Amino acid sequence: MVVYAVAADASVIRLFLAGFLPGLLLMLLFSGYIGWWSLRNPQRVPPPDPPLPFLEKLRRSGSLIPCSLLILFIVWVLVAGIATATECAAWGVVGSLAIAAAGRSLTWRNFWEGLVGATRVSCMIMFILAGAAFLTKTMAFTGIPKALAETVAAAGLSPFALIAVLVVVYLVLGTALDGISMIVLTSAVVLPMVERSGFDLIWFGIFIIMLIEIAEITPPVGFNLFVLQNMTGIDSNRIARITLPFFGCMLVAIALITVFPWIVTGVPNWLMGVPK
Repeated sequence: MVVYAVAADASVIRLFLAGFLPGLLLMLLFSGYIGWWSLRNPQRVPPPDPPLPFLEKLRRSGSLIPCSLLILFIVWVLVAGIATATECAAWGVVGSLAIAAAGRSLTWRNFWEGLVGATRVSCMIMFILAGAAFLTKTMAFTGIPKALAETVAAAGLSPFALIAVLVVVYLVLGTALDGISMIVLTSAVVLPMVERSGFDLIWFGIFIIMLIEIAEITPPVGFNLFVLQNMTGIDSNRIARITLPFFGCMLVAIALITVFPWIVTGVPNWLMGVPK
């Protein structure tokens, strides 16, 4: 059991490290699109802030520096194997409370307001998940996800063609299912097929995560669309249209990690060695 737990933690750490460069790639793509949009629509861009000296910037960043140090600490204890991913979440909560208390911003009033706000958002998310779970059971009874995966497996596709078809399949499933449900309903068929085609399973884990994130903004059952609609009051169809450019950026990122898989595997292989 101890050996299994260590191996599981090593896989979690490797998957965590594998997401570093893809996350940076997505950040660059999103930032590039926002910069391009700002140049095309200067009249809709808010005016720049007045220039500040470096010391003033540093003073105003005083509340951000402890948060940055907390993030670095959590990453370090996870990579060093001191804490598991779940324990790191607990460290994050305790550290956030400690930072708020040290900065004298933690009062009973804002603690209560934060607790009520978190409860409200959590209840909304649980209602969405309950509806998604009901839809998942319906889809499981129909057998559509498994049938799609088995159809792809029987096609005998080349590795790149297999990835292209899986992108289409998961995008189609994402219109009706949440991410976890897609993985549960298709992994038994898809994983052996992907491994047989020679793909690294850590790479495939990041690939699936990125597809799930795309599915979260795919109408009509887009989890993030519902959250944004509740937070902003804007119609979900309009939110879906606004997110289309970012949808395209994520597809570009998936194409890049498929053509250049070292974007995913480079960092974990460099820090932890190539897995045998």
